[in-house]
Amino acid sequence: MTARTEAEGQTVALAGENIAGRLWLGSSLYPSPDVMAQAIRSASPGFVTVALRRQTARNIEDNGHWALLQEAVATTKARLLPNTAGCFSAKEAILMANLARELFATSWIKLEVMGDDYSLQPDPFELLDAARELVSQSFKVLPYCTEDLVLCQRLLDAGCVGVMPWGAPIGSGCGLQNLEGLKRLRQRLPQAFMVIDAGLGKPSQAMQAMELGFDAVLLNTAVAKAEQPVAMAAAFAAAVQGGRMAYDAGLMAERPQASPSTPPVGLPFWHQPEPAVPHTTLSREVNES
Repeated sequence: MTARTEAEGQTVALAGENIAGRLWLGSSLYPSPDVMAQAIRSASPGFVTVALRRQTARNIEDNGHWALLQEAVATTKARLLPNTAGCFSAKEAILMANLARELFATSWIKLEVMGDDYSLQPDPFELLDAARELVSQSFKVLPYCTEDLVLCQRLLDAGCVGVMPWGAPIGSGCGLQNLEGLKRLRQRLPQAFMVIDAGLGKPSQAMQAMELGFDAVLLNTAVAKAEQPVAMAAAFAAAVQGGRMAYDAGLMAERPQASPSTPPVGLPFWHQPEPAVPHTTLSREVNES
């Protein structure tokens, strides 16, 4: 395999377009708009998500947060990815998606339809209904879902350009809680575009997701709530790059037992132990003496 540049390694094709990075970043919860903009520039993400409910026609036009967000996105070649955060029905999510297309001039949409207030787990039935309708309206739909294999297959069959299974509940920082389920999902749907979305708290967890073969990761709280968000954004970017490089290089197979990295044959001072003296021979020698 020939070596690839950093830019080539992080660029990813999706729905006929080239996305500039495999780390995708949220734009909320930062201590200030300026820190948010610096973190985006530090991470150079492929997408930056924006929640429509935090924007109105008024503050789209007159809002320091929005101006800095636009500037940061433009300087990093990132794209805006509106989401339907806060929606609890297909009808509501479809309305939000259409408003987002009007305001942000994009057909990309991160589809969220929540089913539980406590865990913020997606509602699979409303999610699938909304996805089908939005695909019919020519949206490029990326649904936030669980790692359920059947649900992910149904969403892809409905025409979604990819799926975004959670690693853990939103904002929990617990990482990949159902590791075997995520491995199985990746193995069973090898051609599907998959993004680990929600629950990541450490760069090592993002690297683990990339080593499993996921195409990208999306996170927000882990960077926005870090003591130094700008530095943490850079740490996640490095972890995502390293994880993808490792996956492309081909990870070694795990073994249940030890295997020496240096075999004994050929060692300069290899010493073979002398064979044990049989007990009968030793007894005869003692008697003769």
